[in-house]
Amino acid sequence: MAARKAVISRVRPVKTSKRAEKSSAATTHNFMERMPSEILIKILSYLDASALYSISHINKLFYQLANDNALWNKVYIAEFNKNKKWKPKGMDEVLLKMATVEVQDQAVGYWKWLYFKTVAACDMNKWKRRLGLISRHTGLPSQTEQVLRNLHVTWELTVSDKSRYEATFELSWSQFFENWVTLCWNGACLPDYRHISTLQLHGVRRIALNCPGLKKPGWRSLMARLDMETLTKSMQVIGRDRLVELKLLQPGLIIGIWKDHSIAFVMLTLHFHRLVEKSIQGTSVCPYLEPMVNLPFDDIDPEYGLHGYQLHIVLHNTAYEIMSESFSQLFCRRTQICDGLIQLTAISRTNVSQHVALSGCITLPWNTDALQGEVENCCVMSLTLLDESKKPFWCVSSPVSIKPVKMPTSYDYDGEDLLIHYQDSDGQCHCMLP
Repeated sequence: MAARKAVISRVRPVKTSKRAEKSSAATTHNFMERMPSEILIKILSYLDASALYSISHINKLFYQLANDNALWNKVYIAEFNKNKKWKPKGMDEVLLKMATVEVQDQAVGYWKWLYFKTVAACDMNKWKRRLGLISRHTGLPSQTEQVLRNLHVTWELTVSDKSRYEATFELSWSQFFENWVTLCWNGACLPDYRHISTLQLHGVRRIALNCPGLKKPGWRSLMARLDMETLTKSMQVIGRDRLVELKLLQPGLIIGIWKDHSIAFVMLTLHFHRLVEKSIQGTSVCPYLEPMVNLPFDDIDPEYGLHGYQLHIVLHNTAYEIMSESFSQLFCRRTQICDGLIQLTAISRTNVSQHVALSGCITLPWNTDALQGEVENCCVMSLTLLDESKKPFWCVSSPVSIKPVKMPTSYDYDGEDLLIHYQDSDGQCHCMLP
């Protein structure tokens, strides 16, 4: 009996200590909440921007305290006074005027917002110079990918169904290429495409903070808002394999459909031309407006109405490059200018010396979280046409299909002719693949 009592006496202290630990944690939590706000503000004043942003996610109390204007005013002054290169020269005049107003006269959270806005403006000024480095082959900024990565730009897809339920999805994966980026959202949580009302694409710029596990603050820029009812009337099936069917909703946008009509993935290709501006300089409801480009008309040469154009075209299957070539000194005779369209010939079918070899198979690989495959006779075409002043005139990046076509009999070639035909509101491209 004495031995049993000894065992029981050893067990009880363990149970008591667990209760004590729980009570201690709760007591500490309640103690923090019972502390005067002035003392908590004083403690928080020793934190930097990343720590302040992180602690605002603990609970409602700390969210209110961590948005205090005095705290963020101190962070703002400390950050931009110590770093002369980060003086807010790029800030709007409105922001500069508001920054001189008394701290307590501003709305709660104003100085937090001002800090992030200033950081964003300074980062943009820092990386904007990189966009001035132009590739002589493509006529595009040669460091677009680096700028997008260093500005922490990503993209989100917002889907609204016919019952007005709306959901936003982050990227499943992205892949950069020579002059475009491919974005993909896996369709595990996406509804049946026939029930979708609208699709919205936003560029999202995040502020670089050291906050593991938290979504960092940022701004959204509307890049496209698509009405599915309109798109489904004109969508084309560009290919299929034994698992999915690829539907081209509009140039650059395809959806992979399982056999039960659910969405396997949404894939989007974005050309680099003004991609940085489109991704960050719009608002959440209004897209970035591109400056108008007027068609140059050269009436000096009586034979060549328009000349000096340059074309860079790439065929790629997201795994490797099938073809990449540049063509210079393209021209259009006056008789070939009709209804605002000009005809430019880069490769003559009859001039064998102009023909370009292809490498690899023409396929378009796809993958989801669980499955993967590839669709034959499909690939991504990227096209950049420069005018006589070497400025981008027509830019295209889109999945395309390759289809057989009947051509006149040739004694030099008796194989099957294939055609890539692309068309949008600005122009069309014919590419023969013998």
